[in-house]
This record gives sequence, C-alpha cells and structure tokens, in this order.
Amino acid sequence: MTASTSRPVILTVDDDPGVSRSIARDLRRRYAEDHRIVRAETPAQALDALKELKLRGEPVALLLADYRMPQMSGIEFLEAAMDLYPLARRVLLTAYADTDAAIQAINVVDLDHYLLKPWNPPEEKLYPVVDSMLDLWKSTPVAPSDETRVIGHRWSAPSFAARDFLARNAVPYQWLGVDDDESKRLLEAAGIDGATLPVVITPDGSVLVAPSEAELADKVGLATHPAEEFYDLVVVGGGPAGLGAAVYGASEGLRTVLVEQVATGGQAGQSSRIENYLGFPDGVSGAQLTDRARRQAVRFGAELLTARQVVGLETLGSARRLKFSDGSEISAHSVILATGVAYRQLDAPGMDDLCGRGIYYGAATTEGPSCAGQEVYIVGGANSAGQAAVYFSKHAARVHMLVRGPSLEATMSSYLIDQIAGIDNIEVHTCTQVVSCKGSEHLERVTLVNSASGESREVDTEWMFVFIGAAPRTDWLPGDLLRDERGFVLTGPDLRGRPPGWALDRDPYHLETSMPGVFAAGDVRAESVKRVASAVGDGAMAVTLVHRYLEML
Repeated sequence: MTASTSRPVILTVDDDPGVSRSIARDLRRRYAEDHRIVRAETPAQALDALKELKLRGEPVALLLADYRMPQMSGIEFLEAAMDLYPLARRVLLTAYADTDAAIQAINVVDLDHYLLKPWNPPEEKLYPVVDSMLDLWKSTPVAPSDETRVIGHRWSAPSFAARDFLARNAVPYQWLGVDDDESKRLLEAAGIDGATLPVVITPDGSVLVAPSEAELADKVGLATHPAEEFYDLVVVGGGPAGLGAAVYGASEGLRTVLVEQVATGGQAGQSSRIENYLGFPDGVSGAQLTDRARRQAVRFGAELLTARQVVGLETLGSARRLKFSDGSEISAHSVILATGVAYRQLDAPGMDDLCGRGIYYGAATTEGPSCAGQEVYIVGGANSAGQAAVYFSKHAARVHMLVRGPSLEATMSSYLIDQIAGIDNIEVHTCTQVVSCKGSEHLERVTLVNSASGESREVDTEWMFVFIGAAPRTDWLPGDLLRDERGFVLTGPDLRGRPPGWALDRDPYHLETSMPGVFAAGDVRAESVKRVASAVGDGAMAVTLVHRYLEML
C-alpha cells in the first residue's frame, strides 16, 4: 500500500497491556475510518514499527507514549521517534504525579501535549486533544512519499545511472542527496550507513544498496522474465522501430514479446523534443512518445521485458532461439532486430574517468535543473545535439555547441538550425573538438582545439553532453548474419541475392537478414533513414513480412 492510498498512522506505546489495549480501543472507535491505529507494548517494538513505516513511505500523524516504561522512558522514545518522523505530533501519557516531568519534556522533545491517565470519558478528555493534534498535523505540508526514493551523491556515476534508469522507464522517483536530513532518517530506519551508493527504497519498503538494473527493474514492478518459452515474434530492442513492431505484431494477433536492455524509447526516448514527427504540430518529447507507444503495445497484448540483455541468436530447426546474459533462453518462429545504435565514445583523456560525473552520453534530461545558471557544453552537430541544446538553454546560463565540421547545415534539420539561431544563450563553435577533460570529484575543465586555426583553449565547466554519431549494437550477433563494414545489418536487396547458406527457394524479403525469419528494422539496418518516422515504418513493414514468412512455414 503506498502513502497516497494509506491512512495516516496513529501510534501508541504503553508497557501496561491493559492500558495499551484500552487507548487503542478508544482511538479505533473514533478514528479508524480515516487513520490506522498501531499499538506497541515496548519502545523498541514501537521504533521498529516506525522504521518499517518510514521505509514504506507511510505517513505518521500522531505518537502517544507512556511516560514510565522500563527500557526507555516516553520522553526518550519520542526523542528517538523525532529522528524518523519530525513532523508527527507528540503526546505524553502521564499519571498525575508525573505532570512536572511532562511539562519539562515540552522543552526536550518539543512535546505538543500531555494527557493524564485515566482519560475517561474519552469524549471529554481524549478526543478533543487528538482532534487538535490531527488538525495541526494536517496543516503541515508533507512531501509525497509514495514514490521510489533514490539516495545518492550528485557526482556519483552509479547514483546517476539509477536515476536515469528510473526516469527513462517512466518510474516516478524522489531524488535525495545523501546529506539531506530525510536521507539520514531513511538510512537510520534501514540500518545502513550510506557508505555505498545509491540506496534505493521502493514504495513497499524494500531497501536496495547499489542495485543492478535487473534488480531495480524487478523491485519497481517492471517485467523482466517472459511469461512463455515460445512466441510467434520476439522483438529485440525497444526504440521507435521495436515499439512499432510490437504494436503491429500484437495488434495483428501474433504472440509478441519485446526485449529491451535498458529502457524503451532508445535514443529517441531521450530527446527533449521531437518537432518533425507526423501528427504532432507542437512537438512531443521523446519520453511522451515512448510512453504512449509502450502503453499501446501493452494494450494490444504485447509483453515488454526490461533490463534483459540478449547475447546470442541461433537457428533451431524452424525456430529462432535467443540467449540472455544470465544463461536463460527464449524461442520464437521469427525475430525482428531493432537494437538501434549507441552513441560513439569520445576518445579523449579523462572521458572514461568522469563519465556519469559531469560527462554524459545523450541528453540526460534528469540533469537539466541541476545546470541552472551554469555553462553547459554539447558535443555534436546532428539533430540529437541540437534538441539537447534547445532543452538545456532553458536552464543553463549559456549552452556551447561544439561542432567538428564547418557548419550545422550538413548534419542538422533546417527547422532546428533556425530555432538555435533564435536562442540568445546558445553559442555554436564550429571546427571545434574536445581533446581532454579534467577534474577530481567531477568534471571541472575541458580543453578544446579549433581544427581550422590550431588554437587551443581551456574552459571551466561541470557539464558536458556528448552526441557524436552512432555505432550499431550488433556485436552479439552470429558471424553468419551479414553486416556491412560498419556493423550495420544487411537486409533484402543489400544482400545482393541469396547469401551463402540460404536454404529457402526465394530471395530474402526486403527487411529480412541473411538468417531466414530474422528481420531488421530501424537504425540498426544498413542504409536506413535515421528518423523516428522511418523507424516506426520499418517496424510496421517488418511485421507484414513476418506474416508472409510465417505463412510459408
């Protein structure tokens, strides 16, 4: 149960079982409909309950503690409870003889009220006090806690990776710096010191320390294991081509599963704004487009697996078998390869050491607000780099585009060039390359060289985002599945007839690879048009060809 749907908790602790049951009974009689009454008979038991509630993100509105308890006084308990729930209202249950101690406790634990025992009749002595405390609690703004919480360090690469994974998979989360007061309370509740980051706490209270993407996916509710062993169609890759194939495959009755290594959407999913996609005259963010496509595929019955890496593909009679990195397998009549491309790595001293700590491949839009008022450097001159520059210009003091060529015209769409020209705080530096990066805890300085003049200069910055071309994700494919010299998959006419080992009495279909029944769609395909619309079209066309292939089996 998440905090958004759970009732605020009223917790009581009294070491006298009879008194404990009595106050819990009276509280339930009046408040059970809107609150959850939690009863404890020892301070240790009560603190354990509070820690569990804290990790699950459940709100605690009121604490009522007996003053005289053997292991820990009520004052000591409330003082410890403040570390977990500082906004919960605090009431001390006292006998008449202890009223002086109760008054003194107001200064120690900022006590809200003390209540004399017995409190009969409750309508006169208990309920008015509790009503007042609950009204005070409701008037205090409480941050929503029904999201996954990520505790990390701003310049920790693993912390960034966890945030980026959740954001790209549309999982709501709350980011907390490790030194924040709330982080300290959560770490105390979890019983860990925070030396290893990130710490991820899911809405059900599970605590993950430096989790892998697969572990994180499992805990936040993303599907990671196939429901079946055999399908009509396996789509490898969840970018626009893969999502298009999943939508059309499932909608046309094929048992379809899409397998994605990191997050659906691919590079397009990371785009801050796509303005030339048909049907969206005002533009659409990559995340929005991805979310719609993902929901559409699921609605038609496609399975979507996340955080699963495919490492092998082989023919097994009329079936095609895919192997996962954990050793498990999945088989299907047909396969569509839609693995897309990865940003090429920038080869410069310091890049690897500072990746995720000021240097990022792709837009990393989660970092936008953190760039407020700062100098941001974008490396690249194609559409992805231009879209990122426009996005970061809304946050940064100035965005510097570092373009290797003499202009943007050869690599960027005209509408985007015009848009960049109209934004005052974007500056384009042509014939410019990064030759080194420096920093200790994070990126601090970048050395640039102008290839036309040979001039070298060093600039101070904490933020650099890299978009320097694409490399196909095809190194895991078998050697007999033909690719061009750059690694892109050859299909249809590009195979120039029937390839060696081709056993069928026909030429390969238009998007079919040199392995019958295996098709390629989107950016991974040789000579493809690197646009979102064409990738979606490839995915749809590949499904049509899959039907044609299945009819021949």
